[in-house]
Amino acid sequence: SDGSIRLHQMTSEYPLLQWNDSTNGQPIIALQWALTRPAVFFALDASSNIYIWDLLENDLLPVAKQTIPSEKVVTMTLLGEPEKANGLLGIVLAKESGQLDIQYVKKKWALP
Repeated sequence: SDGSIRLHQMTSEYPLLQWNDSTNGQPIIALQWALTRPAVFFALDASSNIYIWDLLENDLLPVAKQTIPSEKVVTMTLLGEPEKANGLLGIVLAKESGQLDIQYVKKKWALP
């Protein structure tokens, strides 16, 4: 609820990494690992900002931030085929009106 993200190992109650205030205090409403690239995850905050984290590139801050200005995004999910090396990774955004928007991610964050 405060924008903090914690990375845990299943065998420990303490986080391996923790990023406080990663969304300038906005609650995180969705977070998902990339299906095609294990070191990348996406976070959606309550202000319709999507943060892209690539832990191999930078483990301190997100490598990109994209604001969805048109309408409030209420949730997101990722789609892709991890068994294929084509690097296609999409984000499905569900908007407050019920409309779905699909956007493709740049290959540098999608390729295995």
